[in-house]
Amino acid sequence: MSPAPAKPTEKPTEPWRQRLIRSLLYGRNVDRAAKARARVGLAMLAFTSVYVLIGGRLVMFAIGADAHSARRAASQEVVATARPDIVDRNGAILATDVKAASLFGEPRRIIDKDEAIELLTATVPDLDEAEVRERLRTRKGFVWLKREVTAKQQQDIHKLGIPGIGFLRENKRVYPTGNEVAHLIGLVNIDNQGIAGMEKWLDNQGLADLHRAGFATDRLQKPIELSIDLRVEHALRDELLKAKEKYHTKAASGIVSNVKTGEIVAMVSLPDFDPNNPKEAHDPDRINRLTTGVYEMGSTFKAFTLAMALDSGKINLNTSWDARGNLHYGKFTIHDSHPLGRFINTKEVFTYSSNIGAARIALGQGVEAHKAFLGKMGQLTRLRTELPESAAPLVPRRWGELNTVTIAFGQGMSVAPLQAVMGINSLVNGGYLIPPTFMKRTPEEAAALAKKVIKTETSDKMRFLMRLNAEIGTAKTADVKGYYVGGKTGTSEKVINGRYAKKRVLNSFTAIMPCDDPKYQILIMLDEPQAIPETKGFITSGWNAVPTGGKVIERIAPLLGVEPRFDLPPSERLILAASRTTQ
Repeated sequence: MSPAPAKPTEKPTEPWRQRLIRSLLYGRNVDRAAKARARVGLAMLAFTSVYVLIGGRLVMFAIGADAHSARRAASQEVVATARPDIVDRNGAILATDVKAASLFGEPRRIIDKDEAIELLTATVPDLDEAEVRERLRTRKGFVWLKREVTAKQQQDIHKLGIPGIGFLRENKRVYPTGNEVAHLIGLVNIDNQGIAGMEKWLDNQGLADLHRAGFATDRLQKPIELSIDLRVEHALRDELLKAKEKYHTKAASGIVSNVKTGEIVAMVSLPDFDPNNPKEAHDPDRINRLTTGVYEMGSTFKAFTLAMALDSGKINLNTSWDARGNLHYGKFTIHDSHPLGRFINTKEVFTYSSNIGAARIALGQGVEAHKAFLGKMGQLTRLRTELPESAAPLVPRRWGELNTVTIAFGQGMSVAPLQAVMGINSLVNGGYLIPPTFMKRTPEEAAALAKKVIKTETSDKMRFLMRLNAEIGTAKTADVKGYYVGGKTGTSEKVINGRYAKKRVLNSFTAIMPCDDPKYQILIMLDEPQAIPETKGFITSGWNAVPTGGKVIERIAPLLGVEPRFDLPPSERLILAASRTTQ
């Protein structure tokens, strides 16, 4: 019997859902090899997509955040730090902005902070490791690590490739002239905000408000033109440096002022500082002695005393004054440095710088008249200029006759030197008190601000006395030929522990040129000059401040356009002959 035929094996029934998926993925009648290849391809595609997505996110995280931070900080930079150039009267740049890179970190993005700190401090040695560590350990999104890094430091840090470390370009304030105009220009802080001098004045004039409003961009700001002439500034500073070294002074300072407009053409106070190195500015010995210091100006104040009396009409140039002996007032004795032992006239009071004569002249006018005149000359209240730094004068609380006696020859009252310069200008420019300025000013603008304080004929007499003092008096060594110089000396003993110290003096010399038609006043001040063989043991102004003033005049007169004139007649003919009243 033959075996029965075998029945075909029945395929297991496939669920309809799997059949649908298989059909959609592979189609019908596809072999297993095709299925395997499809599955491998699908896996490769999935893994590739994941890696591309991760890589893209890393690139966006590394670059996109920096770009966003840079855009945000760049907008803040324009608002907070853009400043206009500051230039002298001839257009020479005194202060300007340059672009500099600053290093920042984003602590939340730094993976290994210890490694980042180690690499950064090794690349930039002047980074403070403790400070950097403290800043990077925060959870802030942005911290400064170092402002104003060098180009090489920036390049070296770039090569480290540390995530979360980047650079922003900022405006950095630089001063091409260094120390030359330091006290006038002032300086800015790390955020380019003015903290002293004309830089601070700029912010006070609305620049800070423009920053906050977002309008103070580089392209919208015009240069600020000052009245300073950099050439004259350099010459004045150079001569003061030489005098400071030669006479071993504690300090030296000077001003050149236009007597007809009040413009300050040069101003130097030594020791000074480099505004590119702000740490120097904090030295208390480097203050601006011409605006923030107040001093007894010594015999320079005799010019005010004589002008007051001459303007009153009560005296004339030939009025006699008793200088036969010392003047005793209570327990005080007034004496002259060079006693003449005789009656002297008003001209001799000035040329011999007589304390006794000045005291008698002031007493003849009276306490109230004396006080009123000095007030009219701007000597009793704080002088305000563009410079934020200023000091109020030290005036007696109770002004009696003894105060008038001593103030008449420059003791017992202290003013800022720039304040005295303003008053002297009015004595020689025809009698007009003009506020000083560090900005360029036209004669018309000056005339609108001018205030008549003394008669024109009184001003003529003061010019005559100034010139006469250079011809025969204490200012002879400053008489630079051709420039018809005049001036007044001042030697003021300093108060030490409540007493006047004869060996510690503040010397001043006020010069006018030319005296027949004054254009400029030059003030020279030397603090505590020492006796040297050349001065024959003397320390008074005529031996140091006056010759220094002569050297300054010799250098700056050609720069200021003052042409030399020779063979001019003496002051009595050239100046007094032009005055309506000759006495």
